[in-house]
Amino acid sequence: MRLERPALLCLAAAWSWSWSWSPVISSAHMWTKLILTHHWPVTFCSVEHCRANFSYWTLHGLWPDKGIDCNSSWHFNTSLIEDLLPDMERSWPDLLQPTSARFWKYEWFKHGTCAAQASSLNTQHKYFSKALELYHKVDLDGTLKKFGIRPSEEQYSLSQIEGVIENFYGTTPKIQCVHPKNADRQVLGQIEICFSPDFTLLDCERRGTRGEPSEGGVKPLLSVGGASEFSVCDHDLPVYYPPVS
Repeated sequence: MRLERPALLCLAAAWSWSWSWSPVISSAHMWTKLILTHHWPVTFCSVEHCRANFSYWTLHGLWPDKGIDCNSSWHFNTSLIEDLLPDMERSWPDLLQPTSARFWKYEWFKHGTCAAQASSLNTQHKYFSKALELYHKVDLDGTLKKFGIRPSEEQYSLSQIEGVIENFYGTTPKIQCVHPKNADRQVLGQIEICFSPDFTLLDCERRGTRGEPSEGGVKPLLSVGGASEFSVCDHDLPVYYPPVS
């Protein structure tokens, strides 16, 4: 499959982003990048042995590039995000335990309490609502489909997938795959889109070797208590984007 670069560039030029600006706290330990992480449920569940009931990219998390578990005393409270729950169940589901709030609690403790160094994210509601806002504005699932990158038995090159994202959004993503042993292809699993503290699009650091953790020491696959199976995709191997069975 070939994607025409001129068409992508024209659409990219016509696309305008309207991210709202919010002041952030200046600190020597302040994070400098937010990582909006999407995962493909089919691939996730092939690793974690769950049932993939979602046919679109779901939200994995919003991760600052510095800090982990910054404030263990800041307890997660579902009642503070009741108005967000319907959207969170659709867009940010717990693929392992769909009726549980465990995944959101984990993300809040591990990443939200660190993101809260910024005044724009300094409450539980601000953190989760901003993550959902960025997820919907990016619309990664819709963008990939628009340019012919769809789940199928067909294989893609990593450059094809990167090219769509780079040309449409004007930013460099970090794309991660599962690498089955002795396989001649890799399986698309996770895509990171990065933002500056004022929520403007920013290049992610995509280069690395297999097994490399995500930025800020954050493991690319965060099943609670599970081991990571995702690592930076290899440009020399075709990419399999598995359909929902």
